[in-house]
Amino acid sequence: MSFQFELLATEGRARRGRVTVSHGSFETAAFMPVGTRGTVKGMTPRDLRETGSEICLGNTYHLHLAPGEKIVEKMGGLHSMMAWDRPILTDSGGFQVFSLPKQEVDEEGVTFEFEKGGKPVKLTPEKSMEIQEALGADIIMAFDQVVAHPASHRDAQDAVYRSARWLQRCKDARTTENQHLFGIVQGSVYPDLRRVSVEMTCAIDLPGYAIGGLSVGEGHELMMESIDFTEPAMPTEKPRYLMGVGYPEDIVEAVHRGIDMFDCVVPTRFARSGVLFTRRGRIRVTKGKYRADKFPMDANCGCYGCRRFTRAYVHHLINSKEILGSVVATLHNLTFYQDLMRTIRRAIAEGCFERFRRAFLHEYLTKGQRRELGLQDLAAADAEPLPWATAHSVIPPTPIEELRDSAGRDRPVVSPEERIEVRKELGED
Repeated sequence: MSFQFELLATEGRARRGRVTVSHGSFETAAFMPVGTRGTVKGMTPRDLRETGSEICLGNTYHLHLAPGEKIVEKMGGLHSMMAWDRPILTDSGGFQVFSLPKQEVDEEGVTFEFEKGGKPVKLTPEKSMEIQEALGADIIMAFDQVVAHPASHRDAQDAVYRSARWLQRCKDARTTENQHLFGIVQGSVYPDLRRVSVEMTCAIDLPGYAIGGLSVGEGHELMMESIDFTEPAMPTEKPRYLMGVGYPEDIVEAVHRGIDMFDCVVPTRFARSGVLFTRRGRIRVTKGKYRADKFPMDANCGCYGCRRFTRAYVHHLINSKEILGSVVATLHNLTFYQDLMRTIRRAIAEGCFERFRRAFLHEYLTKGQRRELGLQDLAAADAEPLPWATAHSVIPPTPIEELRDSAGRDRPVVSPEERIEVRKELGED
């Protein structure tokens, strides 16, 4: 199937769209959970679908090391092997390779030591395409050169031009029609290099383009500035993907700047250490104050964990290093992220994204966090009401009926009537 991107609605630079590939469609703005080794840690595909996730991500480098792309191909491809019948995107392995302590870069590619045994391995643009084609992902990423932050202008410039040359090699090496290559814009935090890179990258006709080289330590404000001098030069009729981002506040502000797709390990990695995302900000459920807390992880969330378990139980599970703790926390965090994305899409479609953006940042971030991120001027006090009920949060409750399978409704830990009292005790009214 040919790649399709429909731009369904806009508000300012914010965009609401739909991408269609061989394994179906996904709505944008989209968040892609990271399944590095062919699995989102702690999640079955059934659990992942219940969060509302419509596309997930796999990693070329790690899947090449184990089990190997030939094994995956023999198993019918990544979709078949991991029992995920929805779209998959694979990154090229570039970020992982360039983060290794021992690696050598030349025009041909990158040489690094195999994790087990230290045998030298070389990854080139052509090899990255070969691996990704064997994995069978719907969207495949170009092999690019990533530079850490801070980087000198010269190093960032070399990476920009090499990434452009490698992108052409990636395109020339492709042999399949139903996999769709995205190019990646580099340039660190230098406006002139970002502009050069976006011009060279988008000059090669591809179905979509990504902004890479961010979320590597530059901080929120520099990240947003880099998007501001990159995104306006990107084609409006093609999706824009901000790689490796991020925190909820980063996502909302990047959507505000015209970005369509996101991925990040934050919600899953944080879950495994007991950090939970809620509509009033993050909490660390492993702290002693949650030891006897009878309330759900998020009183406005409809995920299985919030319907069935208390904070006290999740506190016990994670502190006891029980696997179920990671499973429940991951399920909740991904549901929170997908609730956020659904609300973003709805706000753009209904022409109230700017109001939602301000209300969300006001609700989710503390005053100190807003000041630290340079968002202190975003006040929601005088904002016109949003067109949906916001008595308890600007993010509506999880639409359980849309996500649940045929097993039916599970009894909530706290009944709907009791939730009003829960929110009062939590200071959420």
